[in-house]
Amino acid sequence: VQLQASGGGLVQAGGSLRLSCAASGRIFSSRVMGWFRQAPGKEREFVAAIRWGTGGTYYKDSVKGRFTISRDNAKNTLYLQMNSLKPEDTAVYYCAAGSALSEQPKGYGYWGQGTLVTVSS
Repeated sequence: VQLQASGGGLVQAGGSLRLSCAASGRIFSSRVMGWFRQAPGKEREFVAAIRWGTGGTYYKDSVKGRFTISRDNAKNTLYLQMNSLKPEDTAVYYCAAGSALSEQPKGYGYWGQGTLVTVSS
């Protein structure tokens, strides 16, 4: 499985961005896809996940109501719509694929290269 994340950038607080993650390879073997983020000096943390088959979604509490994870099965693409962005959302965002739902990075075997999101105050 190969993952290619894109869509990061610089946005003012309160603004929006949509991240994309194009997947290729044996994607059907990965039942769950997720987004993680890592801010400077901090550990990588779970943001959201989606079950590829059912579309069931899961979110970190601090992004509920602001972020929406979705997928386009036909295009093998994962999305993260981020609204009402805050400076504390600033981080490198990574997409990941795994075989089971987990909020731990070690639960995912495949990772994209990351895309930087910077939210200015």
